[in-house]
Amino acid sequence: MDLSEAVACCSPLVAEPLSAEHSVELARVFKAMGDPVRLRLLSLIASHAGGEACVCDLTDVFDLTGATISHHLKVLREAGLISGERRGTWVYYRVRPDLLARLSAVLVPGSAIRDAAVAR
Repeated sequence: MDLSEAVACCSPLVAEPLSAEHSVELARVFKAMGDPVRLRLLSLIASHAGGEACVCDLTDVFDLTGATISHHLKVLREAGLISGERRGTWVYYRVRPDLLARLSAVLVPGSAIRDAAVAR
């Protein structure tokens, strides 16, 4: 099952218990966000001008190697939280707001966010 499908079909946590399958899928995404470096990367990308950030703009922010930053970006990408597009020698990353809205819908019962995310 695709993660976006798993998230889209989940009711808010207070409405009904998650199935074992959905729990595994959601935990994978929340685990990806649970690392301070990845959470900061996600924030940097989301708040960057134009809604996208070049990897060249991200590496200087941290006192980490480029390989470590690449690993964290890969984890975020594999979790479906960001997408990347290669342009020449650089990769530009964007946050996937649809997935973030669906994740928040699982946590916020009876909200407009949930209703909008489920309608998609």
